[in-house]
Amino acid sequence: MSFVEGAKLFAIGAHGAGNQVRKYTGEPYWVHLEEVATLVMQHGGSDEAIAAAWLHDVREDTAITHATIEMLFGEAVAQLVDGVTDISRPEDGTRATRKRLDREHLARQCATCKTIKLCDVISNTSTIVERDAEFARTYLKEKMALLDALRGGHPELWRQAYLQVSSLLEELMLKDTAERAIEQHLREAKRAC
Repeated sequence: MSFVEGAKLFAIGAHGAGNQVRKYTGEPYWVHLEEVATLVMQHGGSDEAIAAAWLHDVREDTAITHATIEMLFGEAVAQLVDGVTDISRPEDGTRATRKRLDREHLARQCATCKTIKLCDVISNTSTIVERDAEFARTYLKEKMALLDALRGGHPELWRQAYLQVSSLLEELMLKDTAERAIEQHLREAKRAC
């Protein structure tokens, strides 16, 4: 079994043990992990980067520790996983405060960590507007701010993430503008009657 295959199977097992599914779609969580790992691979990621892409959420979403990742996959992979893992905790304050702490953490990471996170952003934002337009307003603004911290990652992936997030934000703004225009028209029609 290859190094990357081992990371894939470990990640699938770790997330599967908690019966984790992808929010909104109900798909097995590994679908997201596969999207991220595939993007990393397609953009020239090393075996360590691809393995870390498979493992990128195990520290946040499971009881798996840095020590376990290091023992099984080596220090380089463990460091990459730590680099993309959110460091904030609920006791750190508001959501805005926690997201700022996580952005600052990512801004200090290597290009490989930033590339993995860019792939994560692309995967996570691909359907957010159609699945939860209300939350998407907050989420996409957070991702746009995060993109500044991810400069230095793979330039093509940064551009793809930026275009995806900005076009989705624009779509929401146009939708909001159209809804306000319709509401205004209905108010005016009601007053005219």
